[in-house]
Amino acid sequence: MSAVRRRLPDEVRAAAVRALLSFSLTLVALTIAVLASYAHAALLPLALFAMALGVFGTVWSLLEILISRQIAAQRRRAPNSASPLDGSRDPRRRRAAGRAPLRN
Repeated sequence: MSAVRRRLPDEVRAAAVRALLSFSLTLVALTIAVLASYAHAALLPLALFAMALGVFGTVWSLLEILISRQIAAQRRRAPNSASPLDGSRDPRRRRAAGRAPLRN
């Protein structure tokens, strides 16, 4: 039996796409830097600068993913709940748990 996976919110998916694009461009800049260093080309400083910007952009995007996931999790939680995890359960389980008979 497979577990049901919840779809990521749009802002989290957009941040993940930006992180993937930034990471792939960083890898391209790394490849160009390695080839330029082997060839002793004048393109090396530019490639290293592009790689540094790519690393910065990738870290920024990863932080954006973490922050947007936290914001999405806070939106899913029930407002004014006693516990911060009250709203994180499945609503059907909460309704079923509310109807469960009390055992003494």
